[in-house]
Amino acid sequence: MAENLIGMVVSKKDIAFRPGGKPASFSVTIVNESDRFASFQLEVTAAGSEVDPDYEWYSISPEVSTKNPPGDLVEFHVSIVDTPVPGFLGLVNLTVRAFSMDLRDEARQVMRLDLQEGVSSTKLIIELPFPKLQVAPLDQVEIPVLVRNPSQLPTNVTLTCSGIPVEWLPNGHTRQFQVKPGGQFSTSFLCQPPFNGDTISQVYPLAIEAAHTNGLASQANAVLEVMPKGHMDFDCTPKQQSIPNKLTWAFWRSTPAIYTLYADNASNLLQKVSFEIFGGGREGCSFEVTPNEADVKPLENAQLSLNVTIKKSRPWVGNVKKVPLRIKANWQDRRADIRDEQQTVELAIKPVIPRWFLALAIALILFLLGWFSSLNPYNPFFVHKGAVTSVRFNGLSNNAISSSNDQTIKRWNTAGFHVLWENVELGVLADAGKAIRVATYRPVSNDFVAAGLENGEIQLWEITSDRKKPRSSFAYKKDDRVFGLEFTQDSRNLFSSHGSGLVLRWDVDQSFLSEDPIQPLQTQQFDFAIYDANLVGKDDSTLAIAGRFNQLVLWNWVGNNVKTVNYPRPGGQEDYIQSIATSGFSRNLLATADNQGYITLWNLSSCLNGSRNCEIVDQWSDGHGGKPVRSVSLSTNGCYLVSGGDDGRVMLWPLSKTGKRISEFLNGKALGKYSSAMNAVDIKLKNDKVLTVSGADDGHVYGQQDDRVPKFGCDRI
Repeated sequence: MAENLIGMVVSKKDIAFRPGGKPASFSVTIVNESDRFASFQLEVTAAGSEVDPDYEWYSISPEVSTKNPPGDLVEFHVSIVDTPVPGFLGLVNLTVRAFSMDLRDEARQVMRLDLQEGVSSTKLIIELPFPKLQVAPLDQVEIPVLVRNPSQLPTNVTLTCSGIPVEWLPNGHTRQFQVKPGGQFSTSFLCQPPFNGDTISQVYPLAIEAAHTNGLASQANAVLEVMPKGHMDFDCTPKQQSIPNKLTWAFWRSTPAIYTLYADNASNLLQKVSFEIFGGGREGCSFEVTPNEADVKPLENAQLSLNVTIKKSRPWVGNVKKVPLRIKANWQDRRADIRDEQQTVELAIKPVIPRWFLALAIALILFLLGWFSSLNPYNPFFVHKGAVTSVRFNGLSNNAISSSNDQTIKRWNTAGFHVLWENVELGVLADAGKAIRVATYRPVSNDFVAAGLENGEIQLWEITSDRKKPRSSFAYKKDDRVFGLEFTQDSRNLFSSHGSGLVLRWDVDQSFLSEDPIQPLQTQQFDFAIYDANLVGKDDSTLAIAGRFNQLVLWNWVGNNVKTVNYPRPGGQEDYIQSIATSGFSRNLLATADNQGYITLWNLSSCLNGSRNCEIVDQWSDGHGGKPVRSVSLSTNGCYLVSGGDDGRVMLWPLSKTGKRISEFLNGKALGKYSSAMNAVDIKLKNDKVLTVSGADDGHVYGQQDDRVPKFGCDRI
């Protein structure tokens, strides 16, 4: 028979308790009947009690005894301070349990508690299952509330929601109902904030207060977070200004050019906006925005003034010099959609002597006309008004196209880049209405150009048409920038890659035949922003995709499986593979360029159709002085690589048959050095020349050429 190590004596077997009255007390004496020192604890449980474990309906003193020697005793005092079974009247069995962690033993005794009708007011218990709620303006959210009545009497409850405007509660801010003794009642408040200037995106404390007929009021607190909604817009007028900005008799004075900046906060965010101005440095322009920072309340706008002056003197004679200026609005809180964050305007700097006076200097005028005519491929007038985003040769390499943030696609006569008497610009092919991120020819016949826009739209423009609108236009998601467009060799499928990480396959023929909006044939979502994509392999079944975090993957869209390529430099969120390229005949040769300044050449033969890793053929980082490489392109035969970077250089890299740099050209060959970063390059072989075209961040499009080098074994003329 087991030996009892704990002796227990309860002073009372029956006690009575009236809630709200004096506590009911009894004592428990514990005897250490073991042969060693031990400490003791006491616990009281009530039959039928289902209250919260944190609900303290009794107290014990002391909570834990000191270590007592064998045969010694300790006395605990227990006080019943509240009902263990809310709403119940009658007898309840209490179990008193004494235990010792030192002895690993316990003793129990049962006593009876007579619960009588209470004599004082009772607070209701309010529970909020979700202490933090989120809702966007015009959306709805339920605020659930659970009310418990711990008293022995039914009560009429009035529930009030406060802390947020009453107008946000379309079904009212009060609820009335009855709760039975010891019962509970669930209800909710419907909240729908309006979209106006008073509904600011922030955290609002709210309170639920319960008043009832049989006791004191009680309250529970929560918070409601109103999420951002709407957008911010920016505009600048006029688009063209001049210095001086008006005619005066003091024609030698340079009165400033004034632009008006409109910052429209069509969101529910408290905003601050400031501005940055780029360009005009060569002309000695200085800028002052008054004020240089403005607070813009929700659904309001601010109007600021940009004053442009020039530090150096204007020329006495000459033509008007047009300087593109890029103005960027910096919104402090970027949680809402930002539209037209940048604006490009034009500043015309006039000479000191008016144009009519130049009629006296005919020789000088003729010279200037010759310099600024279309015969000069470096004419500053024949530029985009925004950064160039892509350039492409056509199949015959006699023409090229360029796209830009100024929303246009321009056509170029490539001979005009190298022959003075050839006209270089062939005009504007397309005005897309939005900044164009990429443009490319349709491979078959080169009769159409596909353009990918910053708002996620794809447009198809006909080369030989005088239409002012695209032949076809389609989109999948708004505001999902198109960074890459790639046709299959048969021109039937077009792949678009987006900043959200989405890749879509489109049926181009369907877009011509149907007037209804078309849907993509296939979608694939990746977990990184995509900056470029290119079809690789012989059968066009695999798309190489690259972008943020230095991610490079191979997507077999026919079998719909994805393989990750182990890029040698794992990147963070600020690291990007900017450009990838393959050659027409050697489609297993892939070139990549990243913003850490690395150019890498890959042989995909080992990984396209097998489980082996892709082979790195060659890589280097000194081609552009360690600055980001924005674009690369391979010749059709895979024997030449051209690259453009932030150092303003266009570099040519002759390659061997295996795809490595030729030892005589380990440092490359500079085809051009310009003052602005190179955003895009393309390459073609024609007769005995290597032709390249490049687009710069300042809007210029340049053409370069060099001699082919067949003596190294890769190229054949």
